[in-house]
Amino acid sequence: MSVLVSPALVQKHVENSELLRKAYEILEHDEEVQELIKMANIMAVGRLKYNDHGIIHSRIVSGAALEIFDRLVRSGIKPTTIEFGTARSIDEAKLVVLLASYLHDIGNAVHRINHEMMGAILAKDLIDRILTTVIPDIGKRRYMLRQEVMHAIYATEMSTDALTVEAGVVKIADGTDMAEGRARIPYKLGKLDMHAVSALSIKKVAIGGDDSTPIRIEIFMEDFAGLFQVEAVLRPKILSSGLQKYVEVYASVNGKIHRVFPT
Repeated sequence: MSVLVSPALVQKHVENSELLRKAYEILEHDEEVQELIKMANIMAVGRLKYNDHGIIHSRIVSGAALEIFDRLVRSGIKPTTIEFGTARSIDEAKLVVLLASYLHDIGNAVHRINHEMMGAILAKDLIDRILTTVIPDIGKRRYMLRQEVMHAIYATEMSTDALTVEAGVVKIADGTDMAEGRARIPYKLGKLDMHAVSALSIKKVAIGGDDSTPIRIEIFMEDFAGLFQVEAVLRPKILSSGLQKYVEVYASVNGKIHRVFPT
């Protein structure tokens, strides 16, 4: 069964895990986290006149990333943090995904340029604080888990290869937030150009999958202008995610379905 990409999707995942629930509550109520996200949106929307990079985006990407991660694990794919022993459970691997997804855009609070690198640096102390709160006996293991989160934030940059499953799902999830004008291509608000027309043509995005294809992303659009978003953002993110062999992308245009990745 497919699920819609939306700000509510993250609740489905955190409510079934005490660890994720605690971490999500901290993220939602931590003053520094929230103010960094607000400042990121002041930079992106207020000063650059770009589309949303704020709290709604953080929630959407968190839910989409956890959904993709769950589907990959259910299909038999081993999380990289488990394989290398930096996480001791699936819940800890999911915690890496949640923290990276929620915090991935905070670098915009400094500048749009190199915001992925800046975001990873800014997240360092936040991650330490959250990890020691939600896993009180974590000890020195927090350094490894912290670096996994920082890597996943840094790897959201378009051309940077994700080196873990966890980073790959965050990267792909970032590209799925494109419905109703929420395109990941920054476009000038109020300006009617190809970026805006393409963004506004996408009405919803769904994540599904089956035994042969763990991740099936379906994008519902009014016309083929929406393909510009897919080709310019989602495809490059998938290609540098390390997970491309597990992903297919389809465009649903006026009831007709077209496979757009892989082609």
